Amino acid sequence: MLRSASKSGNAGYLADAGSLTDRADTLEGGPWREEWSHFTMKHTQHRRSDCPINFGLETFGDPWSLLIIRDIVYFGKKTYGEFLESEEGMATNILASRLARLEQQDILVKKSSPSDKRKDEYVLTEKGLDLIPLLVEMANWSAEHDPQTAAPATWIALMKAEREKMIRLIRETVQSGGSVFAGEKSLLGQFV
Repeated sequence: MLRSASKSGNAGYLADAGSLTDRADTLEGGPWREEWSHFTMKHTQHRRSDCPINFGLETFGDPWSLLIIRDIVYFGKKTYGEFLESEEGMATNILASRLARLEQQDILVKKSSPSDKRKDEYVLTEKGLDLIPLLVEMANWSAEHDPQTAAPATWIALMKAEREKMIRLIRETVQSGGSVFAGEKSLLGQFV
């Protein structure tokens, strides 16, 4: 039989009756409270260290956050629905969580869409734009080490040959509402 208690004191079924007591008042202040408190209390962010790599990983280091930033920079995606359409298939709760986290970290800012006031658009802040060189280096490294890369070889060669110029152009393109590969204002369109 499975038992636990809700905040209202009503018994519910969750864990082995032998491991948890039937009494809600005992559960509320029992010895297991500290061990299980992370399930009921809001999680607060604590830095693991002052290492600059750790800071970066804690700010934007999960794969989903970097894919959102990639989608903005390379594919011009701006809305929740557009991010959901990405081939990686991000779950809606993960997407909402990552967008909120990136806003909280001042990487993205949410604005009303100029074309449809019912929609919000996400754009990179200056701090977010500063991640473009990181994305470029990740793409270059991946293109070199992944035999199944989808990155066009000519694009990677151009990025390596004219790195600083291309990073500046990518930043300017994204700042003006464009992207690297998609849309009328694409950077690739300027080179083709």
